[in-house]
Amino acid sequence: MNEEISFILDATKESMDAAIAHLEKAFLKIRAGKASPAMLSNVMVDYYGSQTPLAQVANVNTPDARTLSVQPWEKTMLAEIEKAIMNANLGLNPMNNGDFIIINVPPLTEERRRELVKQAKAEAEDAKVSVRTARQDANKEIRGLDDASDDLKKNTEGDVQELTDGFTKKIENFLENKEVEIMKV
Repeated sequence: MNEEISFILDATKESMDAAIAHLEKAFLKIRAGKASPAMLSNVMVDYYGSQTPLAQVANVNTPDARTLSVQPWEKTMLAEIEKAIMNANLGLNPMNNGDFIIINVPPLTEERRRELVKQAKAEAEDAKVSVRTARQDANKEIRGLDDASDDLKKNTEGDVQELTDGFTKKIENFLENKEVEIMKV
């Protein structure tokens, strides 16, 4: 019996960890004033007829806090990469110098910062929904256990709630830190 309960708790914790990991990835893609290779992680390049992630056809670096440099492994890909960055609709203007592509990351306006904070809040809310869904699934499984006493079920539901509260607090802390990072000029 205890084995089933610990399995349910482990599966729930794993689900909630996945929600946090997803949130961290999403936050990496929200730029906070300084250049980061993660900003180009969603860019897909037409590489000999197939859509390929930019990171698989070029090296993306940040020479300084306001500049991204994209150096393709094949010089013939320069035009394709430039086109892909433009089509990704990131608000970035790539400059091709014949050897690599340089992207100057413009400073964020106050209005843009507020939009990014809204986006971060939406991502955090999605993570909270995932955590609550994991709680709901766990409670459903716990109630479905036939050979467990009512007290054991109640105690286990309490443990699941503690997990949920802990993960919700983590999400709120991540959001708070990201908000400060975005709004910092």
